[in-house]
Amino acid sequence: MFHKEGQKIIIITFFIVVAAILAAQFYVEVEWLRLTIQIAALVLLVAILQFFRNPKRLVTPNFDDILAPVDGKVVVIEEVDEPEYFKEKRRQVSIFMSPVNVHVTRYPASGTITYSKYHPGKYLVAWHPKSSTENERTTVVLHTPKFGEIGYRQIAGAMARRIINYAEEGEQVTQGQDAGFIKFGSRVDLLLPLDCNITVKLGQKVVGARTCIASIRKQDD
Repeated sequence: MFHKEGQKIIIITFFIVVAAILAAQFYVEVEWLRLTIQIAALVLLVAILQFFRNPKRLVTPNFDDILAPVDGKVVVIEEVDEPEYFKEKRRQVSIFMSPVNVHVTRYPASGTITYSKYHPGKYLVAWHPKSSTENERTTVVLHTPKFGEIGYRQIAGAMARRIINYAEEGEQVTQGQDAGFIKFGSRVDLLLPLDCNITVKLGQKVVGARTCIASIRKQDD
């Protein structure tokens, strides 16, 4: 299953690949060069298909847990001052997505969208400390039943040039539901309350709509 945001690119790539293979077959006489062109064309098609894959993940909404919004690796767990919306300290958990990861963004919790804003910006590498505030990005805030308001940011990386965000203010959304897409390398920051219990570690690989990122802190913690 492929994400709808990749349909146009997949179709265009398919026709380019077919044309390249046929052109090489009929017009390139050197066998090793012909095979190289044809194999390279097929590799390109496979790379595009794997990037836009969209595995279906059924989720039973759980109000006690915040799930990973994307596939990737945890690169930041820290306390930050959030100046855009919360204007207070938050627990930030950042997940870096390489080009081989699934790039679908999924809602980390069920709730109501209270804020959704796009920011144009730079294209620093996604792990750069300033990418959260200077890169092209979207900021989305959800009001959840047990965590109160939580936020997440889709951040474009050095290769990314387009962020797709489906969140609209006032909309009711469900945990694990498709929330958008980031094309070609990126990062997502979760902005969580200080009193929640972070359940992942630095360097841990996470799976969108599967891995628990944070839970309600127990009273005796």
